[in-house]
Amino acid sequence: MTKFQSIDPATGETVWEGRNAEIAEVQVAVVRARYALNDWADRPRQDRIDAMKRYQAVLKDRAPQIAEAISRETGKALWETTTEVQAMQGKVDISMRAYDERTGERETPTGFGRAVLRHRPHGVAAVLGPFNFPGHLPNGHIVPALLAGDTVVFKPSEETPWTGQLMAECLEAADLPEHVFNLVQGGRDVGAKLLDQPIDALMFTGSGMAGAHFRKLFADNPRVILALELGGNNPLVVWDAADAEAVAGIVVQSAFVTTGQRCSCARRLIVPEGPQGDAIIDAVVAMIDRLIFAPWNSTPEPYAGPLISEGAAQAALKALQDRIDMGARVIRASGTVADRSAAFVQPAIIDVTGIKVPDEEMFAPFLSVTRVATFEAAIAAANATRYGLSAGLVSDDPANWDHFIRRIHAGVVNFNRPTTGAAGDMPFGGLGKSGNHRPSAYYAADYCAYPVASFEADAVKNIEGEIRGLRG
Repeated sequence: MTKFQSIDPATGETVWEGRNAEIAEVQVAVVRARYALNDWADRPRQDRIDAMKRYQAVLKDRAPQIAEAISRETGKALWETTTEVQAMQGKVDISMRAYDERTGERETPTGFGRAVLRHRPHGVAAVLGPFNFPGHLPNGHIVPALLAGDTVVFKPSEETPWTGQLMAECLEAADLPEHVFNLVQGGRDVGAKLLDQPIDALMFTGSGMAGAHFRKLFADNPRVILALELGGNNPLVVWDAADAEAVAGIVVQSAFVTTGQRCSCARRLIVPEGPQGDAIIDAVVAMIDRLIFAPWNSTPEPYAGPLISEGAAQAALKALQDRIDMGARVIRASGTVADRSAAFVQPAIIDVTGIKVPDEEMFAPFLSVTRVATFEAAIAAANATRYGLSAGLVSDDPANWDHFIRRIHAGVVNFNRPTTGAAGDMPFGGLGKSGNHRPSAYYAADYCAYPVASFEADAVKNIEGEIRGLRG
């Protein structure tokens, strides 16, 4: 029996301890989910809606405890984890609307009877959760899957098992039928064991590298539907924007919120050559110096906390140094934070103009600047990536936006707002290494059920008259 722990990255304190699920436990979880499937899928849709409304009520009742647990497990500020739990509650209503609009049932009269469109659940869905939003992001797969009639086996990130356990307790308190939802805890080995089982769907939020692995893993198994919500090397273009301080706020919130640990964070800032670009960078640096990075329960309230672990911080600092060694010019240096754990890192800005650096996201509060001569060059630089999750334009000229939105290659594209802003009642997903053309959020209903189209007549009738070319 292998035990593992969840560590508060701000303090090093152990906040949860459990054990890796054994392979037999993973197998049993999938078998149980399969056994529960038909009953759950065949129930009136209102039964599943009522169950999710009960879950929503439990989440609301336990919101303060869940928010604090997420803060302790991830290091995120309490203001942010509070909004995360609110988003989890809101996902229930959004998912019900999405099911009706994008799936559900509809009927059209015909001369012989009717044409009917129905949607059926895929079956047993494996959900692998990320650490950065350990409640909200897996919840965004789980709720629409359960509404659609799928059963779920959920493995939280090994960095945030406590949050996964609390979600399972909330679903249990919502009185779901037995084994409709199943939890398995553990590291990557447990995730690999789960994907070796006869599942029908994989719903994953995480890195582009992991997503590429899953594509290959299931390339010869078309029975399993993949919904991959992956990372991004996201660009933010600033052009023809006069108020440098206003621009700085959008840049900071794009690049450094959640300590840079959002897949939609801006990783690349593209600005004009010359004084206008310099003014923007200076304003961003000045605002960064005002940000408070501290433990979640600190006073005054922190802007953000540490990275998820000391190991993540070391890897991020190495990736940053690699780019500096390639010739990137340091505008604002990173490093550890005085009197804090080694999981804390300072925000950094580097200038990579004219330097070829890896086309990979650094999942940390690090921003790379590229300076260009023209707006067309800015769009070209923004699109120079294998990713395509989010992008943004900051400009006083609406004509720039009209051109940008037609040329940029990304699934979430914002104008004069941070790249990290996204609405729950709209799709969320990206192109290239950022996904597999199955966006989540409002469009999660699309990958939780498959359409069944039917011609139906109430009685058997002779259709000889419809058959052409018969002898008399």
